[in-house]
Amino acid sequence: MEPRTAAVTFLPVGVTISGRAGDTVLDAALEHGVEIAHECGGNCACTTCHIRVEIGAENLTSIEPVEDDRLASADNRTSRSRLACQALLIGGPVVVTLLETW
Repeated sequence: MEPRTAAVTFLPVGVTISGRAGDTVLDAALEHGVEIAHECGGNCACTTCHIRVEIGAENLTSIEPVEDDRLASADNRTSRSRLACQALLIGGPVVVTLLETW
C-alpha cells in the first residue's frame, strides 16, 4: 500500500512539495530542497523552524505540550504558530509561511 501524501506549500518562496504522511514539515521540506532554519537539528530545543500555518492545520498533528512550551519564547507567535520539526503531516494540503530562513 502506497503511503499517504500531503501537498505542502511554503510561502513566501511559493514552492509546493509532496510530503509523506508521518513526516514532519521540516523533514519534508529538507527532503525537497526547501531550506528551513533548524539550529537544534529538529529536536524541539529552539524556535528557528517557527512556521505559521495558513491553510490545512487539520492536516497536521495537534500541538503537543513540549512544542507549545517552546513556542512561548518565539518571536511573533500567533494561534497558528507551529514548529516545523514537530508538526507531523497527516495527509491533505497544507500551506505554511516560513518565518525564519538560513
